[in-house]
Amino acid sequence: MANLMVMAETATVTSKSMVNLPSKIRKKYGLTPGSKVVFIDSDSGILMIPVPPIMKLFGADREHKAALIEAIRELNEEHRRESRER
Repeated sequence: MANLMVMAETATVTSKSMVNLPSKIRKKYGLTPGSKVVFIDSDSGILMIPVPPIMKLFGADREHKAALIEAIRELNEEHRRESRER
């Protein structure tokens, strides 16, 4: 069995459905104002995954570069659409 390192932090959802990320989490994952995250809803809970800035993806896997860029553009467009619907 693999060793898992778990960091548990608590945050409160505000009346405007906002959550302030604990500083340890922000620092560990390099989250700064404007950083993007993806939320995945699963049977066991909610998973939040940081989306790396597009510039960090260059060279990561040149073979799939176009698909990665398109996926990020689609995520950003979906976010904009959802923001307009609110």
